Amino acid sequence: MKAINIKEKFTKFSKKWHPHQIAVVDDMQVILAKLKGEFVWHSHDNEDELFQVIKGTLYMQFRDRTEVINEGEFIVVPKGVEHNPCTKNNEEVHVLLFEKINTAHTGNVVHERTQSEYPKI
Repeated sequence: MKAINIKEKFTKFSKKWHPHQIAVVDDMQVILAKLKGEFVWHSHDNEDELFQVIKGTLYMQFRDRTEVINEGEFIVVPKGVEHNPCTKNNEEVHVLLFEKINTAHTGNVVHERTQSEYPKI
């Protein structure tokens, strides 16, 4: 039971699209990730995901629209909704995610960016 400094945790890794776990709350995990460019279209059949932007601007693409999430804002992507997070203009975006521990990184999609384990920092 100690305070976690999110900004300090972001200094511990540089790899993009590679989530790092910083805490567990019951069956949920708190994850940090650095994003740059476009990810991969995917969905999670049984899990919602919360994306909070710590630094930069995130563009959450849905099949029918794109939502802009600015620094200090968050978006919840409901289970079953196909989405593709991305950044623009070569910007590195820092996000905090809150999701169930068993949530697969890219849902049922297997991609070169898919991660099966998240380092704990």
